Amino acid sequence: MPWPLIIIGVIIIWLLAANIRIVPQSEAYVLEFLGKYKGTWEAGIHLKIPFLERIAKKVTLKEQVLDAPPQPVITKDNVTMQIDAVVYFRVFNPMLFTYGAINPVNALDNLTATTLRNVVGELELDETLTSRDAINSKMAYILDDATDPWGIKVIRVELKNIIPPKGIQESMEKQMKAEREKRETLLLAEAHKEADIKEAEGHKLAVVLEAEGERDARIARAEGEARAVYLAKKAEADGLRELKNAGVDEAVLRLKQFEAMQRIADGRAAKIIIPTDMVEMVKQSVTFSETSALGAAVTEPIMHDDVDPGYDCFDKTKEAGDYQGNNYDALKAATDAKLGGGKN
Repeated sequence: MPWPLIIIGVIIIWLLAANIRIVPQSEAYVLEFLGKYKGTWEAGIHLKIPFLERIAKKVTLKEQVLDAPPQPVITKDNVTMQIDAVVYFRVFNPMLFTYGAINPVNALDNLTATTLRNVVGELELDETLTSRDAINSKMAYILDDATDPWGIKVIRVELKNIIPPKGIQESMEKQMKAEREKRETLLLAEAHKEADIKEAEGHKLAVVLEAEGERDARIARAEGEARAVYLAKKAEADGLRELKNAGVDEAVLRLKQFEAMQRIADGRAAKIIIPTDMVEMVKQSVTFSETSALGAAVTEPIMHDDVDPGYDCFDKTKEAGDYQGNNYDALKAATDAKLGGGKN
């Protein structure tokens, strides 16, 4: 084989190998023919025409993250804060991404900063700190609409840090501390209030229970006393009924009266009231003297018939002048004179 043919064959194989391209998954190649957009290669094997076609840009179709640096943002109430946002996006059209902007990612970064200033500038400080979700949603909508000509789809936007000025931070910390102390005071006051209420309710319940217990005790004692009186009266009635059924005579009744008299005269009472029929019974019956040992109280006085003539005392039962030796008449006359009495 002549050498020129061999050389030509080697050149053809080299050109074919040099112009075969394999596009990986999740990537796309933008192809140009003589400087003009020809097409977009998807994942797979492709062959381009040497010297006439070229790959203008290799574009990844994966989701990308743009971490924007902190931006000074002025709120509606003139508070300057440092805010940085994170943008998640992906390329949905490689041709627009290649020819829509010189540097689409840089353009997206600048657009994110300006949009953040515009959105936060419409809010006050407190709204900015408490409305992150609203800010994220609004920025995502604005950026997605603005980047469509660049072939970029903005999926979501997140505010990573919101850093207010140092003075504002100190004021916020003092405010939060005051709010916490206020809540603590309210909770303590509520706890003391509930404790006082519980204590008062417990004291009230104790007083009520004590009153109910005392009432029940009084009722029980009254019922017991009434029952005791009832049983005593019933026993007394039963005793009288049994005596009646036994046919007692007058002697037994008198004996019972004597027993009652003994209990009356036990010496505890200062005054004793004796019924008339009992007095008559005492006078008529000798049994009373033997039973109650009161016979000595009703005995006749002892009369002294024989008096010693030499005894100094005189006998008052005798008439005056019976004893001449004791000067009775003179003493009697003197006594009557002192008392203003009359003559015998």
